[in-house]
Amino acid sequence: MQRVKQGDDVVVVAGKDKGSRGRVLRVLAGAERVLVEGVNVRTKHIKPSQTNPQGGRVKKEAPIHISNVMLADPTTGKPTRVRVQTLESGSRVRVAVASGEQIDK
Repeated sequence: MQRVKQGDDVVVVAGKDKGSRGRVLRVLAGAERVLVEGVNVRTKHIKPSQTNPQGGRVKKEAPIHISNVMLADPTTGKPTRVRVQTLESGSRVRVAVASGEQIDK
């Protein structure tokens, strides 16, 4: 089970964007990287084409390594580690270590 999934709120804990928070847009599992909204924004220069006749510069998020983000605790919003627990029903859910709050509903 993945500890960070698409749509999760995360906090960046290392790198130039340390301390910023955002929502996970995509998880690149093979490369162990995540795309976080508003984090690691790069400028790409676009040549004029038929779809974009003006051309110009486009700002896009670049992936960062999954070890540089931690899940935001649902109760406090602070970064927390994630534990996977098995319920009585047999289903597995993610739980925030700091508060014990269940992340998956």
